[in-house]
Amino acid sequence: MAETQHFVFALVEDFTHMALSCAVDPLRIANLIARRPLYRWSFASENGETARASNDSVTMVHHDFSSLPECDRLFVLSGIHMKEKDTTRLVSALRRERAVGTPIGALCSGAYILASAGFLEGMQAAIHWEFHDSFMETFPEVNLVRNVFVADEKHVTASGGTATADLMLHLIERDHGYDLSVAVADQMVYNAVRNATAAQRVSLQSRNGMRNTHLAKAIQVMHDNLETPISPAVIARDLGISTRQLERLFGKYLNSSPKKYFMEMRLERARHLLLQSEASITEVAMACGFESPGHFSRVYRATFGVTPMLQRDRMN
Repeated sequence: MAETQHFVFALVEDFTHMALSCAVDPLRIANLIARRPLYRWSFASENGETARASNDSVTMVHHDFSSLPECDRLFVLSGIHMKEKDTTRLVSALRRERAVGTPIGALCSGAYILASAGFLEGMQAAIHWEFHDSFMETFPEVNLVRNVFVADEKHVTASGGTATADLMLHLIERDHGYDLSVAVADQMVYNAVRNATAAQRVSLQSRNGMRNTHLAKAIQVMHDNLETPISPAVIARDLGISTRQLERLFGKYLNSSPKKYFMEMRLERARHLLLQSEASITEVAMACGFESPGHFSRVYRATFGVTPMLQRDRMN
């Protein structure tokens, strides 16, 4: 690994400024804490001069898409209206960089651009929840997941916003160790860092309610019964639909099953309680509907890679 890694961010017009800030600042803080330049970064755009974000802020850039510099990682960052953009020059540049072995990733809606260029076939990918439905219909060959980011594929992807910070902290840990990533998170006052398996969580109404009433109601029922989980069959019966219909809804809109989604909700709540409360492991297990601390610990470790006790110790 080079002494200083160079990250290039290819900015598509109307890119999400929050995602860019969440990508760059962890790298800056890592340099500050390490007292040496672990990372440097530069920006590229279509015209090679500026890139306008969706909040109308303008970023000065260093390169245009046709003359990208040699780098250690190249990230495509786009935001709203990315389907309407002419990305021909960018895609050509991405193919050239792929040919020479440059690691390429995508932030926010950038996975859409990578998928349209055929980069993500057969891979897992993350994208902002707002684009999930159209993405699944357009790119059935891509295994879209609801995770905040995917880091174990050839092309890493993050769903945007603060998920970009989660990805960068993960890369910092991978490159320079856990202690540095925690120190960076502390400087960011970011005390609930998510790992890749964490699911995107947004309001039920904005994500599902406008699309399918039964699905939104089913998720609300799950949310209301985290301490005393009920089966998908009972949920379906209470909604007046069949269990098979419920399974189809979760598969179509969330690329999941009711049972798996419910378990993810319970585990995510457990994780928040571990990190943000003084409740004991047993109390957390009971609050999230697990029959025993032992069962809770096994399921938690299988999902997050650490035991509940180690999860809490890491944050102390």
